[in-house]
Amino acid sequence: MPNVNFQRMTASAVGPNWRKATPEQQKRLQEEFKTLLVRTYAGALSQVSDQVVEMKPLRASPEDKEVIVRSEVKGRGDPIQLDYRLEKTPGEGSGWKIYNLNVLGVWLVETYRSQFAQEISNNGIDGLIATLTDRNKANAKKG
Repeated sequence: MPNVNFQRMTASAVGPNWRKATPEQQKRLQEEFKTLLVRTYAGALSQVSDQVVEMKPLRASPEDKEVIVRSEVKGRGDPIQLDYRLEKTPGEGSGWKIYNLNVLGVWLVETYRSQFAQEISNNGIDGLIATLTDRNKANAKKG
């Protein structure tokens, strides 16, 4: 978790509407999106066993501020592509932080961006917050 930039990930998923949200709405969006992602991916990763993650060669230079780290999860069946977009962050708590993931060729932020844009168009930013909150409550009940 400390290696994920949830603010950038959320802002990217919300798109241009992020700038229209109040600081409180931004905080709520980030909290709910983080909860959704942690539950979704922690659940998926808990199913993984007897598999190996193979890191691909990194193509980057020391002055790069953003990089893509490519990997494959190998085990039973075909390998699963798992890539990360990282940014170099300055200041306290600095270092490389993940702000997007690619699973099997689909970037997470772009997937959510279209869903979030539709919800905001229909029900506004508060509607998106409510939808994420409801989804997280439903997921919590499922375990």
